[in-house]
Amino acid sequence: MNKKPRLVFVWNYLSWGGAQVYFLAIMKLAKDDWNIIVHLPKGSSPEMIGYLTQLGIEYKLVDRHLNLDNVSGLGEKIGRQMNRIKVEYQMFRDLLKYDVRDTVFQIETAPWQSIAFLSAMSARGAKVFLTLHNFLPEAPGWRKSVWKARLRYVSYLRGINFFTSNVDTKKRLRGLVNDRFWDRIRVTSTAVNPPQIDEALAVPFDRSATLKRFGINAQDFIVLAVGQFIDRKGRWVFLDAARKIRESLSDVTFVWLTPQLPTADEEKKIESYGLGDKLRIVHSPTVGRERVDVLSFFRIADVFTLPSYVEGLPIALLEAMALGRPSISTNVYAIPEAVKHLQTGILIEAGDADSLAEWILKLHDDPELRAKLGAAGREFVIKNFDERDAAATAIAQYTEALGRPTNVEQH
Repeated sequence: MNKKPRLVFVWNYLSWGGAQVYFLAIMKLAKDDWNIIVHLPKGSSPEMIGYLTQLGIEYKLVDRHLNLDNVSGLGEKIGRQMNRIKVEYQMFRDLLKYDVRDTVFQIETAPWQSIAFLSAMSARGAKVFLTLHNFLPEAPGWRKSVWKARLRYVSYLRGINFFTSNVDTKKRLRGLVNDRFWDRIRVTSTAVNPPQIDEALAVPFDRSATLKRFGINAQDFIVLAVGQFIDRKGRWVFLDAARKIRESLSDVTFVWLTPQLPTADEEKKIESYGLGDKLRIVHSPTVGRERVDVLSFFRIADVFTLPSYVEGLPIALLEAMALGRPSISTNVYAIPEAVKHLQTGILIEAGDADSLAEWILKLHDDPELRAKLGAAGREFVIKNFDERDAAATAIAQYTEALGRPTNVEQH
């Protein structure tokens, strides 16, 4: 009997989100045929640890992690870069213990920033896969030029492979990596788990009791956002739209479900919007320990919105649509792959709080449009974004990298 190959997942930051949900989908499908181990930092979310434990996935907690906070001063920037070097050096040392002949590494890192680490892994003969969820972040022109040169260099490294989690990101990579490398890139879409979605819709759910538990008027019209409460997710646009709506309606409450609560400084800014009890920021661990608990919470929403500035294809948006919530999001990057304006949802321009408020009001007043968009969005996502298909594509590429026959079926 052949020995099981090893699949090592690595990320080096404390927060978790769509990337980890994407990895969990692969783990679920691969765990019977692969020995899986996850490397993640000490201090990681108990939620994330809980999900790994539920799946029976072995994990190792490492000492160092990246600092993803915004920094401004030159000294802080140098300090963050030095910390990155130390984190990646430790990561390389930790991964030295694995036999590269029967191991695949799925590593969450930005290839344009981790060039030394990836060069070292390539020189060692490792089979490394990186998933790019969106295109290069905003940066000065000179820095983007450096990043593009690094991307092209990485595309020539032996054993380094890319996935993209949406079509938009792959298209944007054309010309930035060599042509042969680009042809090998597979799209392993951010996607939902249809059986889990159906379970979340089927479990008993007392909407009124849930709203009352979080101090929300059970009769209110609920606008829900889910994800990290950060600038690129459009948090202040969300609050600005809420403030505009409060001027004309008193029965709308805005809820943001997040894995990390705002800081004290952020709380002060939130208070300046004067939303009072018409805004609730809910810490996701208080909703429940299981993924189905979090998904069931989406059922409080009359409308879902994610007014992001920068996104790949956000898992929370896909889950909301799959759960039949009429959804509003922004016309950026890969979001239009799922949200077709006035067909499967509503698209607005990033940063446009007026438009967000306008569409929330229209949906508030038009239950037929809400029902139409909710049903069409659900059908489109369930049909086109099944995580089992994305996971099967990834596993087939892992298997091919080890020179083994592939036998994972797609749904």
